[in-house]
Amino acid sequence: MAEVNFHFPVSIDKLQNERVKLVPFVPEKHADSFFAIAGNHPELFDYMPFGPFSSADDFVSTFVEHRILPDPAQILFAVFDTSTSGPPQFAGTIGLLDTSPVNLSTEIGFVITLPAFQRTHITTNAVGLLLHWTLDSPSAGGLGLRRVAWKANSLNSRSIRAAERLGFRKEGVLRWDRVLLVGKTEGKSIGVRSEDRKPNCLGRDTTLLSLCSWYR
Repeated sequence: MAEVNFHFPVSIDKLQNERVKLVPFVPEKHADSFFAIAGNHPELFDYMPFGPFSSADDFVSTFVEHRILPDPAQILFAVFDTSTSGPPQFAGTIGLLDTSPVNLSTEIGFVITLPAFQRTHITTNAVGLLLHWTLDSPSAGGLGLRRVAWKANSLNSRSIRAAERLGFRKEGVLRWDRVLLVGKTEGKSIGVRSEDRKPNCLGRDTTLLSLCSWYR
C-alpha cells in the first residue's frame, strides 16, 4: 500500500465489503481513470468548492498534491465497485477532511460518484465503510472518533437528502461560509457589497450535518 500522510493508520480490511472497496488515492494509479470520465462531466463539480479540471495533471497538481497530501487532517480514497465477478471498476472518490485526533472528529467529503455508478450501491456503501472505520471502537478496528460531519452547499438538496438518509442530522446553516472560485455559479449572488474584496466570486451558505451515533 502506498504511504499516506494522515493522522491515523489506514485499515484496508475495514474499508471494504463484498460490494465496494476504498483504497488511498495514488495519482500514478488512479488519476487517469478518474479524469477519463470526470473530465467529460464538469457538472460533477457544480457544488464542489474545487474543479472542474483541465487535465489529470491539473487535478493532481492543484488538488491532490496542493491540498490533500500536505495536510494530515485529510485523506482521499479511490472507490471501486467490487460487486461483479469481473475486475474492480473505478467508481469515484471519497475522503475525510478536518480530522482532529484531539477532538475525535472528522468530516466526510470529496464525494464524487461517477455517472455510471450514481443511484446504485456505491455511495451508500462507501460512506458506510468510512462511518464504521471512523466511529467504531479501536477494539473493533475503528478509530474511536466521536463525531463525523457532513457539509454541503445549501443549494445542493441532493447531497443534503443523501446525508439524512444515511443517518446524519442537520445542525444548521453557516451563512456566507465560503467564497467560491471565479466561475462557480451555485452560490449567493445577492448581498455582495460594492467594495467587496472578491466581487467576481459568489458566496456560499453551507448546511452542516453530523452523525454521532456511536453512543447509542
